[in-house]
Parts: sequence; C-alpha cells; structure tokens
Amino acid sequence: MLERSVQDNLDEDPISDEGIRVVLADSQAIYRVGIRKIFALEDDIRVVAQSETLSNLYVALQRFPADVVILEGDLIAGVVDAIPELIRRAPQAKLIVQVSESSESSTVDLYRRGVRGVVPRSIAPDLLVKCVRKVSAGETWIDNQSVSWVIEAYRAQATALMSPKNKPRLSPKEVQIITCITRGMRNKEIAYQVGTTEQVIKNYLRKIYDKLGVSDRLELALYCMHHQLLKDYPQEMMNS
Repeated sequence: MLERSVQDNLDEDPISDEGIRVVLADSQAIYRVGIRKIFALEDDIRVVAQSETLSNLYVALQRFPADVVILEGDLIAGVVDAIPELIRRAPQAKLIVQVSESSESSTVDLYRRGVRGVVPRSIAPDLLVKCVRKVSAGETWIDNQSVSWVIEAYRAQATALMSPKNKPRLSPKEVQIITCITRGMRNKEIAYQVGTTEQVIKNYLRKIYDKLGVSDRLELALYCMHHQLLKDYPQEMMNS
C-alpha cells in the first residue's frame, strides 16, 4: 500500500531528467495539489513524488532522487531526529519547511539542523518558485525576521566563546578559509586558492564549525560579521 501511494503520486513526466526535481511532503492534499499546479507552469521545476506522512517521505526519497524537498512543518513536529534523518537518507536533497506559525526558537533550530529555507504556508506562488530555485542553487532562503533571530541566537551563544578566556584559537589556514567563506567562495574555489582538495577544505570546515559552535556556512558568515572575528588576525594570515 505504501509503495502504491508513492507510485500514484509520481510526476506525469518521470522520464525527463531536466530541471529541479521536487518531492512534496504534506498531510493535506489541497496543498500538494496546489503546489504541484504552481510548479506545472514552470519549465525548470517538476514534482517527482508526493507523500502525506514522514514515513512515506523516507520511502519516496529512497526511490526518487530529489533536488528539493518541500516539507510541512507539522509532519516533523515532535520528531527530534527528523531533519538529520532526512539529510542522512538524501544528502543531495535540500530541505524547505513550510510552517503555519513561525517562532524564534523553532526557526533558529530548523536552520541549525540543516534546513535551507523556512517559509509560511501562505507564501505567494511566485515567491515559492523563487525560493525553490534559490535553494536548489545552493543558497539559503531566509527573511529579515529570521536573520534577526539567527543573529540574536549567535550573539547569546558567542558571549562565552568570545571572552578572552574562552576565545577560540584559529590556525592560519583556518583563518584563510574563513576569509574565503565570508567572500562567498565555494569549496572548489577555496581549494584552488589554498592549494589543496575540496575534501580537505570540508575537513577544515568541520573543525571550524566545532570550534565556533556553528553548523553551516551561513552561521559561520553571520558569526564572523557580527562578532568581527577576523579583525584580531593580521591581514597576511587571511591572504597567505
């Protein structure tokens, strides 16, 4: 029954591999139908599967490669490991969560866990399309209110870290990589500039995240910007 449910919700053009592949996960059929109609008008976005439960979503992601997952927030309410599990099962798929109501704590937590976008259920169709394209391209979709919440959360978190006693010590290589991140460079570009491989850059970033108490590039950039992390390091370290 579960397999048929997922199969019945396949996009009508499963042969084509072009465009952004989207999986919809929503308990309400009216939202799934509405969103699918919105994307049907776009040449570069197609729905490859739909799910009405979290367990069905797990199955869909195993069977149908996706670039973006649009997920109803209520489906993961109370499921602490839902986001990490989705990322583990489909690391290539970027998550957008639709919420009925947004709060500071839940929004910050979603971004910290790896969600690429948090949008209201009432989002305008053109903004949803824009959000999907941005997120698929590797960007983070975040509104001004959410930016403020994220910044405030990191300010509170960084108070102890930025004290003279607990201030993290960064190596010259880590400072150089952080500088590249704040300039918007991708891992491939950083690796070329530093003279190493993308995997080595990823390893460095994991260590940097652990030191600073952040979880992704967005958090790292915000942390550096609002705590002026790089001002204490000589310019030659950043460009070495």
